Amino acid sequence: MDKVKVGVAGFGVIGQRLADGVARQEDMELVGVADVAPTLAVMALAERGMPYDLYAAAPGARETLEAAGIPVTGDFDDLIAQVDIMLDSAPGGIGAKNKAKYEAAGVKAIFQGGEADEVADVFFHGYANYENGVGQDYLKLTSCNTTGLIRTIDALDRAFGIEKVAITIIRRVADPGDTHRGLVDTLQIEPIPNHQAVDLMSIMPHIDATGILVHTPVTHGHIITIVATPKRDVTKEEVLEAFTTHPRIRVVRIADGFDTNTSLFNYGRFLGHPRGDMYEVGLFEETIGFSGDDIMFAINIPQESVVIPETIDGIRAALSMQTDRLDGVAVTNQYLGM
Repeated sequence: MDKVKVGVAGFGVIGQRLADGVARQEDMELVGVADVAPTLAVMALAERGMPYDLYAAAPGARETLEAAGIPVTGDFDDLIAQVDIMLDSAPGGIGAKNKAKYEAAGVKAIFQGGEADEVADVFFHGYANYENGVGQDYLKLTSCNTTGLIRTIDALDRAFGIEKVAITIIRRVADPGDTHRGLVDTLQIEPIPNHQAVDLMSIMPHIDATGILVHTPVTHGHIITIVATPKRDVTKEEVLEAFTTHPRIRVVRIADGFDTNTSLFNYGRFLGHPRGDMYEVGLFEETIGFSGDDIMFAINIPQESVVIPETIDGIRAALSMQTDRLDGVAVTNQYLGM
């Protein structure tokens, strides 16, 4: 079978990782990536010998890139003309403008969580609503927090049913290197419900969700605490089994040293993962407990890499590579080494 051809728009925090993830899929071909300027990521791509072809994503960008010594293969339209699907990780709002080019070329696309919901036909999550994305032209991923949150709630919901959830998100304020965000020694709170709770209900409409979000002056990972109401009495052992058997949830123990927001990131570096990336969410075993009949637990979200598996699931669904949910996610997991 011919490999499906994939392009990536935007070679930033998510785009770099999407390119790497697609390159690991043995049934996909990464045609190239597109960007507009010689950022540190693009400069590093050139110094690495251009493992991925680079295309200029906007008028005038080719001259800027080549003036900085960055080899450019072609323009954005050249990339779009060669692919079956585009993964758009451009800054929020740019993807919606790019969509007109995708539509004109008859090319499908997947957008990241920063775009408005209206850009896509389906709000997509690989585990929770894979079938809704099968054959669709335009999918939008959930945010990093929502992606990891839904993984855990979906695992519990499929095991024994969940009626409602209440979440608290302790949110890192910026990615590493985003020096333009200046929260220092302060916590900023938002009114309820946070968008992650609203988005969860969009993907899983049978669950009632609400939540609080607190911005914190750190960069490595979000922490989410969850209180979930099951449809029947459950034991801690059943909850733990639902989590430990999920390929995209890594159950970790505080007693083993996973006791900070940076632990999962550091562990990814110790494992030798590029950039310290972890595709799994970390779930702290010692936080699993009960408030009455409600299940309580806490997770760590590696915000830079957690959405990569679900984006690749989206390729499989949109192009009908696998039409069954478990078949699709299993192939993604296999090639990502999860």
